[in-house]
Amino acid sequence: MGRMEYLAMKTDPSINELLNSDLKELGIAAKRLANDAVKLGGVGFGTTFLKWMASFAAIYLLILDRTNWKTNMLTSLLVPYIFFSLPAGIFSLLRGELGKWIAFIAVVLRLFFPRHFPDWLEMPGSLILLLVVAPGFFAVTMRESWVGILICLVIGCYLLQEHIRASGGFRNSFTQSHGISNTMGIILLLVYPVWALVLHFL
Repeated sequence: MGRMEYLAMKTDPSINELLNSDLKELGIAAKRLANDAVKLGGVGFGTTFLKWMASFAAIYLLILDRTNWKTNMLTSLLVPYIFFSLPAGIFSLLRGELGKWIAFIAVVLRLFFPRHFPDWLEMPGSLILLLVVAPGFFAVTMRESWVGILICLVIGCYLLQEHIRASGGFRNSFTQSHGISNTMGIILLLVYPVWALVLHFL
């Protein structure tokens, strides 16, 4: 068996320096990309989270109004608020075939069995009908623009002002029975549109 010899290859020092500098620049670019992605992801995540919170707060207030809140405020404004703030996944699901079936059943119950159609289903039924039959101008164009966010902000401001007035002042709105949950729910209605408008105009 013969002896195996290995040849040592010499490399030019200038090639090593070029390769090292290229790798350093690539590392710096990767760090910048990662930082920017985290910043954008954080802002996007925050907006999405606040949108979910605002939608659930509006649904909570709508349920509360139909059960034990019983206020004189125009709480039917929560229906367009939910329409404009509902997250895209749930919105497209309810606007599709599932929403059409739910709307169909609600209309049939309301028309032919009015005694079996409870009063507390009026607003959710209206919301489903609005989601299904809204033209593309409202369902796509206005929902995705700053106009829809502005509508949510106006509705939230109106409901907060009416709630404070009905409670007899800001301090009383927190001290009455169910006051904290109602007031916090209405304040949550304001957080998402304010945040989204600030990000839109920055």
